[in-house]
Amino acid sequence: MIRLLAVIERDLKKFRRNPVVLAMSILMPIIYLLILGNSFQGKLTALPVAVVSHDTGPFAKRIVENLTAIAAGPQTFRLFFLKDDGDAVRGVREGRYKAALIIPEDLDRRMTMSGRPDVGLFLDNTDGISSEMIRNLINASLGAIHGEYVPIREKTGEVLLRDINLYPKVDYYQSLVPGVVIMAIFLGTLTTGAFNLVMDRFMGIDESYLLTPLSKSHIVSGLIISGLSITTLIASLIFVVSILITGIPVSRGLHQCVSLFVIIVLTTLCLLSLMFLILGRVGHPRIVGILSGFLNVILFFPSGAVYPVASFPGWLKSFAKFNPEAYAVDALKSVLFKNAGFAAISGDLAFLAGFTAVMMTLSILTFKRTL
Repeated sequence: MIRLLAVIERDLKKFRRNPVVLAMSILMPIIYLLILGNSFQGKLTALPVAVVSHDTGPFAKRIVENLTAIAAGPQTFRLFFLKDDGDAVRGVREGRYKAALIIPEDLDRRMTMSGRPDVGLFLDNTDGISSEMIRNLINASLGAIHGEYVPIREKTGEVLLRDINLYPKVDYYQSLVPGVVIMAIFLGTLTTGAFNLVMDRFMGIDESYLLTPLSKSHIVSGLIISGLSITTLIASLIFVVSILITGIPVSRGLHQCVSLFVIIVLTTLCLLSLMFLILGRVGHPRIVGILSGFLNVILFFPSGAVYPVASFPGWLKSFAKFNPEAYAVDALKSVLFKNAGFAAISGDLAFLAGFTAVMMTLSILTFKRTL
């Protein structure tokens, strides 16, 4: 019994000497609940939809009223009323809106004369969950307008919705590719760079740094660059394999490949510098193991790789604005599924580059080159 108590006491002292492990063991389940519970919500909300109505008749007004009721009730939509068709469709292409509904100027006349008017719906179908929800709700809104009007001819109360997919079809497996690439980069940054420093420190090898004239910037930059080489190679390999498995066409040739490579390199630098800032003062690999799962959850799931960022609650949406993986996923989706060029993803690339510069600077400033 005495020996058993001695083992128990020694194990408890480990937690006391390492309060980070104890704190993370308590906080991680709570944070998992908050992040996962809000990333995989049961309903979509606040999806931005542009509406252009060229008709002021009762049928057109009824459509707008139905959409407004959806925006005010379940709050699935966030409506933006525009006057120009081109601005609405351009907004969908640029990612400002998930869809654009165009109501023609002759809607009411065709409702009473022919009974089958067309209403245009332009969808960003690269996000299958959002586009299907928008299509179903707008179809329901159109189907409800004949309830308050008496048609003059047969089938007068029906409105035909002609939805147009702006991009080639993206199936479920293809939509997972950006997230898989980002996951590969994240795992690569955990096993290279700062993790090597933690292992060296744990094994006492890093004491040899004290015998060299290396500065803090030399050590930090060297570890990040070495990690960049390995992680970029791994992520590129996984990306190529994913393309072959899912059959995503690389339609723009060399230009598209260069864009994808730049995104992978910037994302790798971004996450490596972030990991170095977080793990640069860690002295035991056990803490790395604990933090790996925690960081994966809080960075990956709110990135938009699985669920659209537009439907997150306000606090999680605010976090996504500072999440580098969210910008990386957005850039990869734009290049892969929308054939976007550097101009379309310049904002994402600028954030990744700026985030890397800030994290690198903080890593060098906070790194300790002492015993």
